[in-house]
Amino acid sequence: MSKMREALARKKRIVIKIGSSSLVHSNTQNLDYIKLEKLVRFLCDLRNQGKDVILVSSGAIGVGAKSLGLFERPRTTSLKQACAAVGQGQLMMIYQKLFSEYHQVSAQVLLTFDVITSEERRQNSINTFNELFQLGIIPVVNENDTVATEEIEFGDNDTLSAIVAALVRADCLILMSDIDGLYTDDPHYDKDATLISEVEEINDELKAMAKGAATSLGTGGMATKLAAASIATAVGADMVIMNGERIELLQELFQGKDVGTLFHAHPELHFNIEEYIKEACR
Repeated sequence: MSKMREALARKKRIVIKIGSSSLVHSNTQNLDYIKLEKLVRFLCDLRNQGKDVILVSSGAIGVGAKSLGLFERPRTTSLKQACAAVGQGQLMMIYQKLFSEYHQVSAQVLLTFDVITSEERRQNSINTFNELFQLGIIPVVNENDTVATEEIEFGDNDTLSAIVAALVRADCLILMSDIDGLYTDDPHYDKDATLISEVEEINDELKAMAKGAATSLGTGGMATKLAAASIATAVGADMVIMNGERIELLQELFQGKDVGTLFHAHPELHFNIEEYIKEACR
């Protein structure tokens, strides 16, 4: 057990992102309520420990598409936005019901990319998050897909979660995906690929390992996760990529066990979020 992993239990402000493929049953694409309940229970327990918690949740478009009887992810922007309009409310209603069972208040926060490009909107977002923390509320964040276009969208919730971590100055970011962590090659195709436990520095060799998305539901692959790690670690947050299939692994992670891939924080004194996002996402 490394000292860096032991330190995860002492983190005070945590952002957890869960991807679309981790929220549903693989055979039906319907929401997996057992997973959702386990996730919400764990977040509430973190909050009961006095930690600030943010959940960045995908799934609105998928939930909406399922509700509308669509059998594959919509391709056009307008249909994606229509699905998001239907699914976002449904998904948030489920989250609020689950949080309320543990006497926890949650809040929906929908962001668009101009939260980065507009200093006023960025500061307003920071103020809102800080006020929610003061009130003991857990924000549930997603991109505002109903109004975002290709020119102003984050692109995926890996990037969004890293930006949220930067905005609130989180000290820990966890990306829950359909893979155990960063491998030396894509384990879906290379049986000899090995899991990398800890990453001290993101270099060109690591970036070369990044592959595309492995599922039809997700929008981001390992490349977007490394870009998110570049942002999060620069702002001073340790970041973990782990498998969202087993929610209970979150408990083991915060016990210092060897779960997923841990990226060590290396805070930059003059961190500029706009410039860094452009560089990290190239």
